[in-house]
Amino acid sequence: MLGVMIVDDHPIVREGLRGMLVAEADLEVVAEAGSADEAVAVAARVRPDVILMDLRMPGGDGVGAIERLPGFRVIVLTTYADDADILRAVAAGATGYLLKDVTRADLAGAVRDAAAGRTVLAPEVATRLARSREAVALSARECEVLRLVAEGLTNGEVGRRLFIGEATVKTHLLRVYGKLGVSDRTSAVLAAMERGLVQRHPL
Repeated sequence: MLGVMIVDDHPIVREGLRGMLVAEADLEVVAEAGSADEAVAVAARVRPDVILMDLRMPGGDGVGAIERLPGFRVIVLTTYADDADILRAVAAGATGYLLKDVTRADLAGAVRDAAAGRTVLAPEVATRLARSREAVALSARECEVLRLVAEGLTNGEVGRRLFIGEATVKTHLLRVYGKLGVSDRTSAVLAAMERGLVQRHPL
């Protein structure tokens, strides 16, 4: 049996999802939560195999909860398919992203796939994600520079680490700013993190 936790601030939605899941012989709803904070606390205690996470809830969104649940397999289940929401969820570590019009069969299949470590994306979400990443594709060197900047290194330190001149580092950063639509290094790092282009590090 795969243990599933449902996180949604609407009781009627949780009830509907529970009904869909318990109809599957190999799935069991082991916990529910109505907020991000409750989800984090309950998940730590129950250790579900897969968490179905609403994206927008009072008192903290699903992305914030995902960031506080490292090691858990979390599928975002939402009505929102905005590029920014998708990128934030993926960057936070979501295993999947589904829309609430998903069928029972597809939802059950997604839970099984997520439990097995496979990424599950609604077709529309997969298309949007691919398009967003393509639109802001950074070169390997630009990613290296940005990753080191994210670690807190100065331009001079980045240059020494990569054996390039400080002016070259600045050139790479200017190109990154243009691709990400930002004007400074902190905004570039945050934008790249939201898009999953660099890992999350304290600035």
